[in-house]
Amino acid sequence: MNVSSKEQNLLSGAIDKMNEGLDAFIQLYNEAKIQKNNIEFDEDTLKVIEEAIEVHGKETIEKKLNRIVQEILSFSVTGNGDS
Repeated sequence: MNVSSKEQNLLSGAIDKMNEGLDAFIQLYNEAKIQKNNIEFDEDTLKVIEEAIEVHGKETIEKKLNRIVQEILSFSVTGNGDS
């Protein structure tokens, strides 16, 4: 394929930009983490959680759910409820 010097420079620039884009995708891929849900809620529970979030806000509900789960699980871990 015969190309002029100008065309060669344009192709070289395009290849460089493609390589930069590919490097960005590779970096995103390498930094990506797989989200793992430890507990799967049923549809009814999810609906109640979503409604509570709408009323009270996500941060409030997350704090309350975390406290509840910690309290419940502390009984099973220690045997007496002490955490």
